[in-house]
This record gives sequence, C-alpha cells and structure tokens, in this order.
Amino acid sequence: MYAGVVVTVGGLCKAHGLAHEYSWSGSSRFAWSLGYVALLCLAAYSVGLPEQPRTRRAAVLVACVATSSAALGVSLVQLFAGDALLPRFVVLGSALVLIPWFVLCAALAGDFESRAGERDRVLVVAGAEEIESLEADLARAPERPALIVAWLTPDEAVSTGAMPHRPLVEAARVSRATVVVLSRVAQNDDDIVVQAATLHEQGARIRTLSLFYEKWLGKLPIAELERVSLLFDIGELHAAGYARVKRLLDVGLALCGLGALAVVTPFVAVGNCIANRGPLLFRQPRVGRNCTTFDILKFRSMRPESDGDDTSDWTAEADLRITKFGGFLRRTHLDELPQVLNILRGELSVVGPRPEQPQVVAEMTDKLPFYRLRHLVRPGLTGWAQVKYQYAGTEAETLEKLQYEFFYLRRQGVGLDLRIVARTCRSVVGRAGR
Repeated sequence: MYAGVVVTVGGLCKAHGLAHEYSWSGSSRFAWSLGYVALLCLAAYSVGLPEQPRTRRAAVLVACVATSSAALGVSLVQLFAGDALLPRFVVLGSALVLIPWFVLCAALAGDFESRAGERDRVLVVAGAEEIESLEADLARAPERPALIVAWLTPDEAVSTGAMPHRPLVEAARVSRATVVVLSRVAQNDDDIVVQAATLHEQGARIRTLSLFYEKWLGKLPIAELERVSLLFDIGELHAAGYARVKRLLDVGLALCGLGALAVVTPFVAVGNCIANRGPLLFRQPRVGRNCTTFDILKFRSMRPESDGDDTSDWTAEADLRITKFGGFLRRTHLDELPQVLNILRGELSVVGPRPEQPQVVAEMTDKLPFYRLRHLVRPGLTGWAQVKYQYAGTEAETLEKLQYEFFYLRRQGVGLDLRIVARTCRSVVGRAGR
C-alpha cells in the first residue's frame, strides 16, 4: 500500500516536471512531495487501511476519507504559505489514483487474513472456561488470525484402552489442525505430551496456552501465569540504553505536546465558561513507578462537586457526572493533553501501563500478588492495553487489561513503543479508542 503511494506521487511529480521542463528531483518540490507521501501514508493508516475495512463499500469510503484529508491538508498548507508548493495535478491526481489502489490493498489484506486464519487451524486441549475465553479473544482483536477447529479437555485427550486410543492424535487428524495448544494442566500429563510429540513429528506446531496467547493475541493470560513465569527481563530496568532512548523520546514528544497544550488551553477555558463551569484542571492521586504517588493532570470533564467524590472508583461509559463539554473533551482525548506536564516532570512516560488510583492498586495487590510488577516501570499516557482493549470501568476489565500490560513488560522496546504510538493515533482518528 505504501509503495503504491510513493510510486503514484513520484510518478505524477516526474510527469509534471517533464511536461513543464524542470527537474523535479532538483527542485524544492521534491521535499514537499515527500511530505505529501508521508501525509497520505499517515492518513491511510489512521483510518484503518488496509486491514480494517470488512466490506468493499467501507474500503471505498475510508479510501476517499484518507486521500481527501491528505489533499486538504496540503492545500491548507499551500494556502497559508501563499505558494503552490505542489502542483494541483499532483495533489488531486494522487488522491484520485490512490482511491482504487487503497481499495485493492484492502481487498488483498482481507483475503490474506482469511487465508491466514484457515492456515492456522487450532486444536486446543484445555478446560471449558479457558477454551471459551480463548474463542472470545480470537474474535475480538488477534495479532494473528487463527481458527479453532477442535477442542478437548485434558481428561478427554488421555489415551484409553488396552489398544491405546489416542484421542488427541485422532482429533488433530480429523480436524486437519496445524497448531496444537496445551494448557498448563495438559502439559503436566505425560500421555498428552507423548501424543503432542507424535503430532509434532507429523508437522504440527505445538504451543503452550501461554505462548499462544503471547504470539497470536498479544497478552499473557493470568490463568496460566505462575510466579516463576513473571521473572523476565524488563527493558526499562535491565536495558540501560533503551531506558535512556525512551526518556529522550518522552521529552521530545512532550515538548511537541506542550505546543499543542498552549494552543488548546484557551479554547477549553472558553468552553468551560459556557458549558463546564468550574476549575480548568482536574488533579487526582495516581500510583507511579516504584509505587510512588503523584497527581495526574487532566482537563476537568466532570462537575466540580464530583472531583473529591469517592463513592465510585470507576467512571462509567455514560457517567452522569460528565458534563456535555466534558464528554466532548473525553471523546476527542483532549482531556488527557495536560499530562504532557507529568511526562516532562518524569512522573509519566508516553508509553507504559496506565497509572491507577491508590485504592484500586491496594485492592488489586491484595487479590493478585504479582500486580505490583506493573509498578516497576514508569506509567504511560497510552499503552498496549489501551490500544488492545476497551476502557476499563470495572475490576474484571482491569484484570483483563493487566494481561496486556504483562505482555508489554515482557516485550518492552523502542519498536513496540513506536507501534503503540502509531496504533494510538489510529485509535483516536478512527474513533475505536474514544
């Protein structure tokens, strides 16, 4: 998809240069064409191309939105600059040519996902609740598509009879499974492991339930976790180079956010005077790195009398305490913008586990001894759990998000951080994270 953007913009720029007898690569338009390429790619990714549209009509719609928004953005820059930085032939021509190209890429991505799901045919040996949870997770937002074609409980998978009947091997043959997933209970049964070894010799891939969750779903299931499995290296603690680079990126992005905060604050102040009367900022204690407490900053979105209200630790999706203007701030995520000050002070990072309230941390720590692991690193403005899961408004949902946070801690690195930032942009623009 991105190669098509480069070829289209570059080809039209070259054609325009030849028609008007000037060197495109030797002019200032070359740099502006690269900027237009970047803007088109960002717009396409933000609206969910190529993999998110599920129908051809949806693909056409988002392709039009992506190309028109990029063309509009360049046109506005040229208007303010008072100069034709790029020819209209290139700006409008690229937008028109790329619509069918984006639709084609979306169709290919959908076909690839369908084939990938058919290729990873999964046989699961686990308890009924584990299988039900796994099916729900695969239907929600997998990192890699897969299809559960058969399942057995550990008791059903054990060989029986004088002439051993091998249920696991037979189920894999009938279902044409290509991946066999074993829960912790199944792994402890020697007979099931022997059958799995036979399937491995026949070309099937064997995965523990924990590893399957990590590779296919991007999370570490708490049901599978033991204390010893949590003794992994954490990039922010055990990789000094990564920790320094991460802090530099935090400061750089926060300084950019500081400019946006300066621009937005007067508009929010006016909105507050009209439809959200009260203090501009909302402060609330949160637990940070090494369990230290700090005050998180946000633009206030609730009635002022709700600021100190401890009757509920959780904010409901349609909470009556949220004002109309506050609802707008939340939907657009503008209420989070003051947290750039927390980032500059070193209390927050751009990417990391979201900081929780002290009473929530105390409650979850009592129930989960390994919950404190998330506080070994600096909490974040956004995180893997935020881009993979919905807003957590209950204890059960917080527990679900914790599984994604453990995955982040285990895989922490610059590449994953940049991936999360990109997905956050897509989530905000595409409304999935609102």
